Amino acid sequence: MPKKIRELKKMLRKAGFQEIPGKGSHTNWIHPLYLGKVTISGKDSGDAKVYQERETKQAIEEVNRKK
Repeated sequence: MPKKIRELKKMLRKAGFQEIPGKGSHTNWIHPLYLGKVTISGKDSGDAKVYQERETKQAIEEVNRKK
């Protein structure tokens, strides 16, 4: 069962990412130890796409490795 968008945002916040508003329902997430940004789109109550979950997990793992 896919995670909700709000769960991905919660995971990113917990890992130390900062939210930057984007256009429409898009939010960009940055971290000093992560090159680039993670873009999440959709309403908080919506189901996350597989690629969104994958990108979020990879970004968090990369930050944790660099700590």
